Amino acid sequence: MQTRRQMLAHSATVAGLMAAAGLLPASAMAAWNGGAFEAKNMADLMKALGGSAPAESKDVTVTGPDIAENGAVVPVGASTSLPGVKRLLILIEKNPSMLAASFDVTDAVEANVATRVKMGQSSDVFAVAMMNDGKVLFAKKEVKVTLGGCGG
Repeated sequence: MQTRRQMLAHSATVAGLMAAAGLLPASAMAAWNGGAFEAKNMADLMKALGGSAPAESKDVTVTGPDIAENGAVVPVGASTSLPGVKRLLILIEKNPSMLAASFDVTDAVEANVATRVKMGQSSDVFAVAMMNDGKVLFAKKEVKVTLGGCGG
């Protein structure tokens, strides 16, 4: 009969062999683009994400309240009905990190996302659609914050 110590040693050996052979799944971690999250303006953000110069478009919609009573939980959304969208972004101009959310989408799903973000102060909120053909389209809306969410 195997002891518990022998069983654990055997399991560790098997796990090590599986990892060396590449048979264990990779860690479930989100992709991290440090340059994008450190960008302070739209031009730097597009450079970090490999996008072109953005153009304002009526085909992209940004949703959010005109006045947010609590900056810690501001509901915002981005959508477009255009075909060929590969990524939707939500940007908060005056936040320490301009990029608040990034969603990769395909033609198999409707390009319509919503989330909640923190806003430290009143700011413009941008919905950005990055297209498969390299175009970058955006819409913006001003959201006024009465109680700051980023330490305020």
